[in-house]
Amino acid sequence: MNVPLLDLKAQYRAIQPEITAAVAEVFATQAFILGPKVQAFEQACAAYCHAPHAVGVSSGTDALLMALMAEGIGPGDEVMTTPYTFFATAGCIARLGARPVFVDIEPRSFNLDVGQIAAKLTPHTKAIIPVHLYGCMADMDPINALARQHRLTVIEDACQAIGAEYHGRRTGACGDYSCFSFFPTKNLGGAGDGGLITTGDAARHAKLAALRNHGMEPKYYHKILGGNFRLDALQAVVLHVKLRHLDAWTAARRHNAARYAKLFGAAGLAPQPVTLPTTPCAATGQADGEGCHCHVFNQYIVRVPRRDALRAFLTERGIGTEVYYPVPLHLQECFRHLGYRAGDFPESERAAAETLALPIYPELSDAQAECVVATIGEFLRR
Repeated sequence: MNVPLLDLKAQYRAIQPEITAAVAEVFATQAFILGPKVQAFEQACAAYCHAPHAVGVSSGTDALLMALMAEGIGPGDEVMTTPYTFFATAGCIARLGARPVFVDIEPRSFNLDVGQIAAKLTPHTKAIIPVHLYGCMADMDPINALARQHRLTVIEDACQAIGAEYHGRRTGACGDYSCFSFFPTKNLGGAGDGGLITTGDAARHAKLAALRNHGMEPKYYHKILGGNFRLDALQAVVLHVKLRHLDAWTAARRHNAARYAKLFGAAGLAPQPVTLPTTPCAATGQADGEGCHCHVFNQYIVRVPRRDALRAFLTERGIGTEVYYPVPLHLQECFRHLGYRAGDFPESERAAAETLALPIYPELSDAQAECVVATIGEFLRR
């Protein structure tokens, strides 16, 4: 059985008439840059995230970059984050001449180990970027408390976690800024690149709106340096259509996660040798899966022995997987000047060697999930 890692065509088929109508309206008006369609999506997304303000931007990467720019972060500054994340998290810090300071992850959620943050603070620390990796939120209350104590800015990297919750609060409402990606593979994915920044501060919102348009306010007057970070109207209308379906898709992802847990358990594969996502839900105390709102499962990540051999075995049998991420950021060649070495962040390095993403998209069928588990069982019992 063919089981792709992600099937965007299945999602598109279900909403094609809505998408076609929305895109046709933009072409009819020929209003492609910013305008009322982008504003309508921003308002809808802000409401969804329980945030007062939202600014649509060109990508999740640019969202992170703009949040740092808005805070004036640059040479001589330090920004604390995780080495186990997509490159953009630390890449945006470095692009502005600031220094990424890494803190190891804790092994269950793969998010920042809050207990290690305080020891890394220096007089140069200006911000913390917690990453809600794979769709599971970082432990935000102690992060925010530490930030308030030391007057630091908190920038949520929520690029993989739209709709996730923490003590009843959604991503988008738990930091000074929250950055989202609408890359096509995300739970809310566009027809190309796109992103969003939410904030609870009106002054920050106004500054972000100017920064995305070359720092221009009013037209052709530039008090600050910005860039071309605008969200296209075509992307906005596609995303606005999809936003209406997002809760149903998230519920399906959670259902698929709960089904995996049952299948792996029934096969005698979990909790060992396959380690499943087990982050407790802060709101309900339930394990991840149906009824839990802390995880949106942008990826379904397991730890497995002989990960690379298993992945090759699954690929041969038509089952799609991915490794997020094979090389932690502190070991990337472009960050060699930071002086980190192998062994500095053992949990991040262990995760890079052991984790594997399995298909979790909403349209995944019972038969496909059963095939994934059975094939993993076949490999592990050899």
